[in-house]
Amino acid sequence: MYTIIAGCGRVGSELAKLLVTEGHNVVVIDKNPKSFDRLGGMFNGVTLVGNSFDIELLKSAGIEKADAFCALTNGDNTNLVTAQVAKKVFKVPKVITRIYDPSRAHTYKSLGLDVLSGTLLFASMLRDKIKESKLTSYLIESPEMGVLEIPVNSRIANKKIKEINIPGKLIIATVLKRNLPDERNIVIPDPDTAVEEGDALMGVVKTAFLSEIRKTLGL
Repeated sequence: MYTIIAGCGRVGSELAKLLVTEGHNVVVIDKNPKSFDRLGGMFNGVTLVGNSFDIELLKSAGIEKADAFCALTNGDNTNLVTAQVAKKVFKVPKVITRIYDPSRAHTYKSLGLDVLSGTLLFASMLRDKIKESKLTSYLIESPEMGVLEIPVNSRIANKKIKEINIPGKLIIATVLKRNLPDERNIVIPDPDTAVEEGDALMGVVKTAFLSEIRKTLGL
């Protein structure tokens, strides 16, 4: 995969290193050349100095053949402009934009951009841990929904998935079977899949009903 990253801050540099480690082709753009120090001596991608929305610079970065573009600078406006150029002008298939102000997320999404708000995600994660240590909403990116890890206790052991699901409130998506070899221990269940004590379930929940779900399942 050919990926261009605009912004070599903490997030951009870590993403670049991860992608290079996995064998992907990576170009990192930043207007401050010292930012590339974060990449370390083992980074074998390409670094370019300049403004990430500069058309000629983007062409020299190979944006016309890019599979993905990530706008990760420290400015929301810069990320918006850069992402729009990548998506509208160069038709990059996958454009991801980071924003700091979560109140602007809807505007960005209305422009057809794939938006991640670190501020909102981290706040949601903290909220989750306060309410329930086994709850996370960052996978869904919505404060109204979350993913809950449910240990199978004596109350729900030997029940079928359709007996554990709570319509409109909880849907079990995955079963981790403790008594199977590693390569077969993750099961995508159907309604008649039975669970055993010691298994772990991953369920999509509406967080407004979290207390009711805990009580119903004996958590």
